[in-house]
Amino acid sequence: MRRSLGHRRARRHYPYVGPEEVRVPISSQVAGHPITSPADLTEWLARQDASDRREPFTFVIDQSTTLRLAPRRSEHVVCAGGAPVLSAGEITFEPDGTGWRVSEISNQSTGYCPEPHFYAAVQSALDAAALDHPGRFTVPFIFRRCESCSQFNVVKDDHYVCAICDEPLPTSWNADTPASPHPK
Repeated sequence: MRRSLGHRRARRHYPYVGPEEVRVPISSQVAGHPITSPADLTEWLARQDASDRREPFTFVIDQSTTLRLAPRRSEHVVCAGGAPVLSAGEITFEPDGTGWRVSEISNQSTGYCPEPHFYAAVQSALDAAALDHPGRFTVPFIFRRCESCSQFNVVKDDHYVCAICDEPLPTSWNADTPASPHPK
């Protein structure tokens, strides 16, 4: 099992940056289920459909560094109860003989667009819940908003160019920059 390093890194709180129409109905939906121990995870997975247990689940790390889970295809902003998060993405579990371990984890969340190098909050949450994990995002994503056309992009192969308008993308995280009211 991976354990946290003795030092603490600065943690970024990611605001919701996705479409407003997704955020609107969250007050009527239940936030993600908190996982603070292997027993919590086993109990929550037992309530999921058996075929769904092989697919990734939606996760967020809330502001108190707690892992919250929701079924796949759930919106991250709903899982977070509408609040900012320390991280978000998709997570897959596999049996490890005595319980469950994290087999795959990504920061794939277009609602929060978390940076891949901020795994420390994820590590803290998984360590606190005593869940074995890879110690990094197994599938990292880099998100950038195009400053010319305002579209979100996934950067692939370090190619920082907008897939929509072919303009260069910033190398620094900018997902919380408001979209231009009049894209070029």
